[in-house]
Amino acid sequence: MSLTGATRAYPFAFLLGLIAACGFAPLCLWPLTLVALAALIAAIGQAATLRRAAGLGWWFGLGFFCLGLNWIATAFTYQAAMPAWLGWIAVLLLSLFLALYPALAVGAAWWIARGRLGATLVLAFAGSWLAVEMLRAVLLTGFAWNPIAAIWAPLPGVLHLTKWIGTYGLSGVSVAYAGLLLLLVRHILAVVRATSPLRLRAVGRPALGMCLALACGALLTIDWGAPDRADVGSPLLHVVQPNIGQENKWDEAHSADNYRRLTSLSGTPGGRPRVIFWPEVAIPAQLEQDALTRRALTSLLGPRDLLLTGAETVRFNADGDVVSAANSLFAIDAEARILGRYDKSHLVPFGEYLPMRPILSHLGLSRLAPGNADFDAGSGPGNVTLPDIGAVGVQICYEIIFSGQVIDRANRPRFLFNPSNDAWFGRWGPPQHLAQARLRAAEEGMPIVRSTPTGISAIIDADGRLLASLPWRTAGAIELPLPSARPPTLFARFGNLLPALLGILLLAIAFASRRRAS
Repeated sequence: MSLTGATRAYPFAFLLGLIAACGFAPLCLWPLTLVALAALIAAIGQAATLRRAAGLGWWFGLGFFCLGLNWIATAFTYQAAMPAWLGWIAVLLLSLFLALYPALAVGAAWWIARGRLGATLVLAFAGSWLAVEMLRAVLLTGFAWNPIAAIWAPLPGVLHLTKWIGTYGLSGVSVAYAGLLLLLVRHILAVVRATSPLRLRAVGRPALGMCLALACGALLTIDWGAPDRADVGSPLLHVVQPNIGQENKWDEAHSADNYRRLTSLSGTPGGRPRVIFWPEVAIPAQLEQDALTRRALTSLLGPRDLLLTGAETVRFNADGDVVSAANSLFAIDAEARILGRYDKSHLVPFGEYLPMRPILSHLGLSRLAPGNADFDAGSGPGNVTLPDIGAVGVQICYEIIFSGQVIDRANRPRFLFNPSNDAWFGRWGPPQHLAQARLRAAEEGMPIVRSTPTGISAIIDADGRLLASLPWRTAGAIELPLPSARPPTLFARFGNLLPALLGILLLAIAFASRRRAS
């Protein structure tokens, strides 16, 4: 089928974007993502102009983000101030903007390769896709959701690559791998069409090399790692998932039942010290001012037990009026003392604050989380220090998706805690969130604990494996010894400098191969 006309090419690119999104959780059909990317590269090679190529990328991105981000629409069903149908408008508008990133990647690749399908185009597209994923993570506060690398979350063998090249590097390699698939198919077809021994030898040798490269890639999908070992004498991690829906979370009529769910799943003190993990803003109390609530919580704790729970920090002026608030994590010991607090720093636009509030509030828009006041942002990746454990890194909810921005590198923690509230993100949001947490664990060599109201709560080892998890919409608890962290990975030492260098290398090779072909 010829794709030279926009009437055929653009709908085809949109369909490819939809197919590519099926590789992410909860479907996890990752071969479809590779096939869709390969087909997109083939379509780019047929584009007659830079404008046509960029259009292909934009329509691909539109389908990719519309399906992959469908969970955003669900959040609007919990906001009484705005109609539920506005959620789908939000998904479309966000996708219309985010599609500019694939358009930029495709346009750059076409320009570098001069529209010729081959290794130059594949390398240029891999490098430019890597670059725009990094750009998407920082521009306009960043929205790093669903990098291509997230399709590999169920395969810890592939996740090992992030220890050297990070998430964005793995995305670039994945795009290059899809292009290799395409070139392999073309070479096989050429072999089939070859009629003379000389032509057969000339075409067959690169095809053999590509087959070997693909076989090596297939071996990466196997997890060759040894099972994780717990730290000697480590405390027990007790993760609570109370299955409190967003419709009940802020309803005072359900507050007693919500508290009962949390406490009943928190277990009983034993001989071994425990760390109990509750979700993001698990309780509505202002813990710094409410000593009675803190004292009540200590009934759950043994002498050496600790509780890590989300709650809001409310700040007052001298007259007792509320002046600001923060989304916080508190560490509480058996004496009702607050051992540490972390304030979320990477806030969610429209979720925890309303951009351009004077204008948008006048139009009837509000933030999706309850309340009208915007949250204050914390100072960045940080730790709380616990007795007998040391530093524990904290990343609240959405913060965990930002590669290279989750660890205080001056004070490397023993593990990361990611309290979250995914209860308002439908069926697709929670497993996608979990997949990105697994990427952070692998690239940093750091165990991660997740506690959410409705799932998916989990304990993830330092290689990105799921040691234990609770299904979506299921009440329960997990209790395991603390997994050990790995020595700092190469990525943990150098961060996103590594994928940036890989992207430059891919683009440099693409430019060099273009000049050689001239």
